[in-house]
Amino acid sequence: MINRVLLLIAFVLFTITSSYAQECMGVNMKAGSGFDMANYDAKGKLTSSMTYKIAKVVPEGGMSVITIDMETFDAKGKSQLKNTYQMKCNGSTLLLDASTLINEQQMKSIENFNMKFTSSNIEYPGKLTVGQKLKDASLKGEGASGPLAMTMNITVFNRNVEAQEKITIPAGTFDAFKISSDMKMETKMGFGITVDINTISWRSPGVLWDIKSESYRKGKLISKSELTKIY
Repeated sequence: MINRVLLLIAFVLFTITSSYAQECMGVNMKAGSGFDMANYDAKGKLTSSMTYKIAKVVPEGGMSVITIDMETFDAKGKSQLKNTYQMKCNGSTLLLDASTLINEQQMKSIENFNMKFTSSNIEYPGKLTVGQKLKDASLKGEGASGPLAMTMNITVFNRNVEAQEKITIPAGTFDAFKISSDMKMETKMGFGITVDINTISWRSPGVLWDIKSESYRKGKLISKSELTKIY
């Protein structure tokens, strides 16, 4: 009898845990699901693509922790880089690991510096409204390659929900919120370099990631990304 009760309790706890870990703001998250993105230059030429696959979803401290495996491919489909990062969801807000602010080219260029990062997460509320202001985010890193030291400081600020509009991309047509933000990237490796970028991104209810983004420097488009597939 006791064994049956213990087995029932274990089953109930497992069911609750599994259900909780796979749900994020109404979106069912499960291992093996994911999405693909395509990256283009300012002229619309494909430069690379990325595949994101959910490796696991587990409960931790009242949140769902979603581990995602990312792989980047060049324009010809050859694998270039693999990385893993995490998203966290507390039911009403998605918290994205700020290390995703570093693109694949930057990751490759600093892989020999054994960088150690500290960050504040990029937060996305489950419900967006036009005129809403979103929290700032930051990423700081320090590392060295032999005697050469390197520091990196990325800050994302002025995050504003500008409009709600319908957009069509390779993955389909979505009702989306248009979000603008500014990003300052400061890198020091013997000498300092500062880059200021303005980003416009679109997010749609029921999709946990950007469905489209455009990056501008000094008012000129430098690159864009679009969601090509959800699975």
